[in-house]
Amino acid sequence: MNKLADEEQTVSTPGIISKKQIVSAVVFTALAIFLAFAVPSVEIAWVSAILVLTIYLFIFEVVGVDVAATTVMVLLGLTTLFAPLMGLEQGLVHNKHLFDGFSSNAVMSIIAVMIIGAGLDKTSIMSKVAAFILKVGGTTEKRIIPIISATVGFISSFMQNVGAATLFLPVVSRISARSGLPMSRLLMPMGFTAILGGTMTMVGSSPLILLNDLILTSNKALPADQQMDTWGLFSVTPVGIALVTTGILYFVLPKAVSEESSTKGSDPMGYFHDVYGVDYAVTEVVVTDNSNLVGKMLDDVETTYRVRIITTKRPGEGNRVGPGALARDVEIQAGMVLGVVADPHDLDHFVEKYNLKKREVMRTFVDDLSTSKAGIAEVLIPPGSSLIGKSARDVWMRKTYGLAMIGLHRDGKTLREGDDIRNIPFQAGDILVVHTAWDALARIEKDRDFVVITTEYPRENEMRPHKVLPAAVFFAIALSMVLFTDIRLSVALLTGTIGMVLSGVLKIEEAYEAVSWKTVFLMASLIPLGLAVETSGTAKWIADQVLVVIGDMPVWIIQTAVAALATFFTLVMSNVGATVLLVPLAVNIAIGAGGNPAVFALTVAIATSNSFLIPTHQVNALIMGPGGYRVPDFIRAGGIMTVLFLIVIVVMMNLVFLKRSIYGTSCHY
Repeated sequence: MNKLADEEQTVSTPGIISKKQIVSAVVFTALAIFLAFAVPSVEIAWVSAILVLTIYLFIFEVVGVDVAATTVMVLLGLTTLFAPLMGLEQGLVHNKHLFDGFSSNAVMSIIAVMIIGAGLDKTSIMSKVAAFILKVGGTTEKRIIPIISATVGFISSFMQNVGAATLFLPVVSRISARSGLPMSRLLMPMGFTAILGGTMTMVGSSPLILLNDLILTSNKALPADQQMDTWGLFSVTPVGIALVTTGILYFVLPKAVSEESSTKGSDPMGYFHDVYGVDYAVTEVVVTDNSNLVGKMLDDVETTYRVRIITTKRPGEGNRVGPGALARDVEIQAGMVLGVVADPHDLDHFVEKYNLKKREVMRTFVDDLSTSKAGIAEVLIPPGSSLIGKSARDVWMRKTYGLAMIGLHRDGKTLREGDDIRNIPFQAGDILVVHTAWDALARIEKDRDFVVITTEYPRENEMRPHKVLPAAVFFAIALSMVLFTDIRLSVALLTGTIGMVLSGVLKIEEAYEAVSWKTVFLMASLIPLGLAVETSGTAKWIADQVLVVIGDMPVWIIQTAVAALATFFTLVMSNVGATVLLVPLAVNIAIGAGGNPAVFALTVAIATSNSFLIPTHQVNALIMGPGGYRVPDFIRAGGIMTVLFLIVIVVMMNLVFLKRSIYGTSCHY
């Protein structure tokens, strides 16, 4: 399973600052200076400046979001040292509490959720899920979409939604291949309900996991009679169910998703022809003694003649195929046999140009390149991959990974050999069309830098289906502890995690690999910022300014405005960052408007999942390539979903929490 968290962001290449970032830095600096003169105290002035810096770093991605969050945490720590020079009596956050985030209930819980998700994935239970969906839903789109969406929504309620989407991507691919339904009709409903499913429980998404800790932090600055209660595991379930149901009904409607750039998956080579326009074949050619190809390197001819050499054999030597066996600097010799992937017309031109001998049938590589051992596959570059910003040439992809790239699909266009694809830096969402040995592809599936889309290929049994029972038992134990005991969420979830390790569902190394440490640092580093915003009075001051504008309106309109603000923030920055910044504001706005601060805080945590309009959410980035979607597809389908989301959460929260107590009284919205 790909180890991504739903709050990670795609970042620009480090060290390269654009004109837009420079101009924006000037604007944000001017804003910080303005706030310094507008706020009532020095503490609020400095916190506001750090807050403006954080928003700038998150929106314009000068560095990765985890690096930005860690930088802000360090700056807060340094205020203790430089307090006299800053006009402060003490640091904005005491150094004793600076690293509390790393031991927080929220961070430990999200680590446990990631490992539990990896354990369930390791049992290959998803293959059984795909078979069940096809058995129940048949090949009818209006039956399959609700089943897929409801299933992934349920899974997403107990694990990170990007993890659930990544887990289900091969399932949808398999269903598409067996049912003949276009991937584009299945992936967007799956992706959107994966995001929506994260609102069904308090462990379904990072903001909801983090929320109770933020509420406890806010309580430190509130009087005893205004203390907020934390939320239970299923407190949010009615709202989440309504959102998932709305999403499913929306996608059952005809033409909610475009069928452009889609294809059926029944015939593998027909699939690659329909999606990418490639008609490649694998052929053996022999380098003759009088060929002008002798003495050249592979790199000298592949791009020019639009061919890709995937295996070689020198006279008297063994076949060279797979990772570490072949690279662009291999010199071609007389008598060498080449395994070539190319369009038949390009291959004929290459053979004629260099006086090569083309074999009508495979002889030398008949075993190595048989369909049971190698073939063409799709591999996606996910958000968070370390390969983003690097090219295939930079990483020596054929030699390092055993992937011979023959196409690169980006933004609805497919580039091929001859388009210099190996020099193009990778972006999140790129799909690589590669020829590879199946054992190499199986190894790639474990690499967090890739997501393997192709699932129908022969492979060694590396899953542990015999561990389904212990995985289910320890998942049930963890869930039961959450539901029926008062033990902390992190302890309950870690019980299930360690149970899976001890029972052999996961090796401890696999458990470590399942954790996105980028996510851990992002969450843990932002918690001190939330504390500073709350305890310095910054949140109350900003809330007072907001109430000056909308304070006379009904509480539900103010709540809607808070939800819309959270929606905007989550489109341009991580949803964890948006939650940490906005929860203290929402609490103070609610107190000033006579609303329920806990409900307003929950509104923010849910609304940060309202990320459908553009493919900035990692689930959307994940499905964009395989589904053949373009940004207008998300604007069209996601725009309506965004409005429906806001309507549903405001209506449902006012129905479900209409009489939730505020400091011992009832709140009527």
